[in-house]
Amino acid sequence: MSAPAYDDQNVFAKILRGELPSHKVYEDDKTLVIMDIMPRGDGHVLVVPKAPSRNILDIAQEDLNAVMATAQTMARAVIKAFDADGTTIQQFSEPAGGQVVFHTHVHVIPRFEGVSLKPHTGTMADNDLLAEHAEKIRAALS
Repeated sequence: MSAPAYDDQNVFAKILRGELPSHKVYEDDKTLVIMDIMPRGDGHVLVVPKAPSRNILDIAQEDLNAVMATAQTMARAVIKAFDADGTTIQQFSEPAGGQVVFHTHVHVIPRFEGVSLKPHTGTMADNDLLAEHAEKIRAALS
């Protein structure tokens, strides 16, 4: 089975081009980190490669390495920002794997003992709360 071609009209491609707004948390030459607008927990961020790829099955090794290095940086930052007990790192590939937006991205979610994750593709978060969480994480990075 071959995967469909990359669609440059996906929401993350539009965010990367500046066509849609986002709460940016971190950016380097290869990755962008934004707040998830339907967070599974407070401080849930998405690490997105700047280069186009559909998911882990077609991403270039160099871009995957950059995404994972940024995911590690963000895991440390969200733990610090939210005084979390740990993190969950998730990547979904293709519809059968739970992927909804077809641009590679990695979820980094602060976790707390005894607190369950909200559903994947749940409810939209309050915009002011997302802005506040983004600021907390940016502060933890410095």
